[in-house]
Amino acid sequence: MPPSPTPTLEATERVVPGTESRFPPPRRGIDPDSGKGWLRRLAPVVWSQKAVFLLGITSGLLATTATVLVPLTVGNGVDAVDDGESVTPFVVALFVLAACRVAFGFVYRFNLFRAAHRIEADLRNLIYERLTELSFGYWDRIQSGQVISRANSDIRSIQLLFAFGPLIAMQLVLLIVALVVMAVIDLGLTAVALAPLPFVFIIGVRLRNRIFPLSWVVQARQADVATIVDENIQGTRVVKAFAQEKRQLQLLAEAARRLRWAGTEVADTRATHAPAMEAFPRLGLALVLLYGGVQAIDGNIQVGSLVAFSAYVVLLATPFRMVGFMLLQWQRASAASVRVFEILDETPAIVDPSDPVRLPNPEGRIEFDRVRFAYPVSDGTDVLSELSFTVEAGETVAIVGSTGSGKSTIARLLPRFYDVDAGVVRVDGHDVRSLSLQDLRHTVNVVTDDPFLFATSVYDNVAFARPDAPPHLVEEAIADAVAADFVADLPHGVDTEIGERGLTLSGGQRQRLALARALLADPKILVLDDATSAIDVAVEERIHEAIRRRQADRTTILIAHRLSTIALADRVLLIDGGRIIASGDHHRLLAENPRYSAILADTTEGDA
Repeated sequence: MPPSPTPTLEATERVVPGTESRFPPPRRGIDPDSGKGWLRRLAPVVWSQKAVFLLGITSGLLATTATVLVPLTVGNGVDAVDDGESVTPFVVALFVLAACRVAFGFVYRFNLFRAAHRIEADLRNLIYERLTELSFGYWDRIQSGQVISRANSDIRSIQLLFAFGPLIAMQLVLLIVALVVMAVIDLGLTAVALAPLPFVFIIGVRLRNRIFPLSWVVQARQADVATIVDENIQGTRVVKAFAQEKRQLQLLAEAARRLRWAGTEVADTRATHAPAMEAFPRLGLALVLLYGGVQAIDGNIQVGSLVAFSAYVVLLATPFRMVGFMLLQWQRASAASVRVFEILDETPAIVDPSDPVRLPNPEGRIEFDRVRFAYPVSDGTDVLSELSFTVEAGETVAIVGSTGSGKSTIARLLPRFYDVDAGVVRVDGHDVRSLSLQDLRHTVNVVTDDPFLFATSVYDNVAFARPDAPPHLVEEAIADAVAADFVADLPHGVDTEIGERGLTLSGGQRQRLALARALLADPKILVLDDATSAIDVAVEERIHEAIRRRQADRTTILIAHRLSTIALADRVLLIDGGRIIASGDHHRLLAENPRYSAILADTTEGDA
C-alpha cells in the first residue's frame, strides 16, 4: 500500500511517506482466542468506544421514551375532546416530545455512527499492522485482491452492523416499551396484536439460515472480482501488449456473473421472506381494529385508548420491518469477520527474538554455513542445499549461476525475508535469527532488478529510505546513482510525480532511483540483485565508483550475469544446484572452469 503523495513546496519542509501520524493506532486488538464467537472476539475493539456508545444509547433511550409517549398523549387528547376539555396541554406536550425526539435522536445517531466509524478505522489499522508483520511466505500464497477485499468491503460490512445494529436494537427497546404500555391499556387487545408474532419468528429463523451461507459466497466472490481488477490494473501493459483485453473482460464478466448470482440469491431470499415478516404485524393491526372497534362500540374501551393502541401497533411494524435487514447485516458481518480474522490470526513466520543481539557498529562479514532452503509454497524441492561460503567485511563478491540456481534466494535469506530450513546465515558472526529485524535490515539492503517505486515524487521515493535525511544527502544519493541528469530533465525535477510503480520512467531510470534510495540508507552490506541490468555499462561503472567512494569498507554482493558487472568484483562465487561449486578470480574461473564459461556464454547470448 503506497503512501499518499505529499507536498514538496520547500526542501526543508518536505514530508516523506511513512512519517505522517494523523490517526492514533488502535488501542486494543481482537481477542486472540479463536474458539470464541466472532462478536466476542471483536469485543475489545468495540469496548474501546464504550463512552461514545454509552452517550449514544442513553440519548437513544430518551428519544425512545419520547416516541412511546406520543401515542399515549394523542389518545388522552382524543379523550379530552370527547369530554369537552381543552386540548392545549396535549398540543404543547406533543411539541415538547417532538423537540426531545429530534434532539436526542440526533445525539444518539451521531454518536453511534461515530463509534461505528472508529471501530472500522481501528480494524483497518489492525489489519494493516498485521500485514506489515507478515512474512514473504504469506504474500507468496495470498492474492492481493483478496487482501484488498477483506480490508475494505469486509470491514465495511462489520462497520455497517455496528452503525445500524444499535439503531435496530433501539427499535426493539421501543417494541418492548410499547408492548408494556399496550398491556396497561388493554391486555386483551395486546394478546390480539401479538397473535401473528410467532409466525414472524419462524420466518426470521428460516431467513437467517438461508442468508449466512449466501453472505459468505457474496464476500468471497467480491474478493474474486477485486483480484481480477487489481491484476489487470497492475498488468495493464502486459494485457495490452498481447491484445488480451477481450479475454480479460470475459474473465471479469464471468466473475461478475457469479457475484450477480450470489447477490441475486440474497435479494430473492429477502424478497421471499421480508414481505411476510412485515405483513404479519399489519395483520395484527387489522385484528386490533376489528376487536377494539367492537369493544369501543360496546363501551368497554375509550376511543382515545383505541387510537393510542392502534398507533402503538403501527410503531410495532417498524422493528419488524427492520428485522430482515438486521438479520442480513448480521450474517454479512459474521461472514466478513471470519475472513478478517483469517488475516489477524495469521502468525508471522519471521519475528524478532525475545532478547535480540544488537548491531550498533556492524562490520559487514557474511557467512552461509551448510544452508538448506525450500520456498514454503513450493513442492518441497530444495533451492539451496548444503550451501556454504564466506564474504569478508569490505569485500565485493559476485555470485554467478544459471537461472534457478538460487542466486536471488541468497539475497532473500540474508536480510531474513525467509528463514533457512537448516544451517545458519550469519552477519558479523551472529545468526541472523538472533538479531533484531530493524538492526539487520538497516545493515543489509537489497536492490532488485525490478524495483518498486511509489506513485509520488522522485524526491519522496529516494527519501523513503531515510525520512529524516536532509535534502542535500538525498540529492547526493541521486547524483551517485547517476540519476541527476535525467531527473533534472523531468518537468519538475525532483518534485516530479512519477506515476504508479514509476512506470512513467524507463527501466534503467527506475533502477537508478532504487539505487539512490539504497545509497541514502547507507547500509554496511549492499546486495545488488541484477540491479543494474537495464543500465548501460558506462553508467554502471560510474555507479560502482560512487559506491566504493561513499564507503570503501562496504560489503557488496553482486548477483549478476553481465561481464561488466562481474568484472567489478574482488571474487566470484559460482553456484549450481543450490551449492557453491567454484570460487575465485573471474579470469581464472573463465580459464579453468568449463561450467563457468558455459554459464557466461549462455547469458551473453541472452543479452545479445
